[in-house]
Amino acid sequence: MDRKPLGRMIQELRKGKGMTQLELAGKMNVTDKAVSKWERGLSYPDTASLPALAEILGVSVDELMQCSSRTKEEGMAKARDIAKTALKAVAVAMGIAATVLAVMDEIDAKTGITLLGIGLACLAIAAMDSRD
Repeated sequence: MDRKPLGRMIQELRKGKGMTQLELAGKMNVTDKAVSKWERGLSYPDTASLPALAEILGVSVDELMQCSSRTKEEGMAKARDIAKTALKAVAVAMGIAATVLAVMDEIDAKTGITLLGIGLACLAIAAMDSRD
């Protein structure tokens, strides 16, 4: 593990939480000078304190050890993107199914409208953004 990337990560996550070095130090029961050394890559946090540090910063210990942050918010954003893509795929599938079955004269109007309605509902759900 390279000290500088870990230090930068700690600093970015701390600032992202709106914490000062002194506040993080207080939560970790260390001095603000220790936090400063971590962030400048001059020392490491004690390995026994990594779970607490990870919890305070909102990442996993693995993410700290790999020096790559994937916060809970980023994980949720990725899940939302996957769900939106799946909903759009269902909408396309419903539209194609209704069209192909209608061309083949293998579907009645009520079933076709139902398929298209499901597709439109999926598009509407995908278009909604809970962050607005």
